[in-house]
Amino acid sequence: MRILVVDDSTYLRTRIKTTLEENGHTIVGLAANGEEAIDLALDLKPDVITLDNILPDMSGIDVIKALSGQLEKTKIVMISAVGQQSAINEGLESGASDYLVKPFQDSVLIEIIQNLAKD
Repeated sequence: MRILVVDDSTYLRTRIKTTLEENGHTIVGLAANGEEAIDLALDLKPDVITLDNILPDMSGIDVIKALSGQLEKTKIVMISAVGQQSAINEGLESGASDYLVKPFQDSVLIEIIQNLAKD
């Protein structure tokens, strides 16, 4: 799968990139903020976006809303330290396919991506 990784943490962007590449996925782009994420998503049209919910310039929910209706086939996996049920529900209701709470096991991320590939 072609994946865009969005997180303001350089460490997490690198960790997610490495984990996914080691499991046969292609990372088409890396973004550190919402504006960059939107631009790259529209340009690259990835199969999946891993999206942090807390970004320096906007929320992951705002990114989803900005992309709404423009990338019908792209699936979004929100990855956030915000694990309250209300935040999870908001992410899923906004259009995310799944929501992963930090800290997370790499194996769980791989399982989510593999399940999205089957859809």
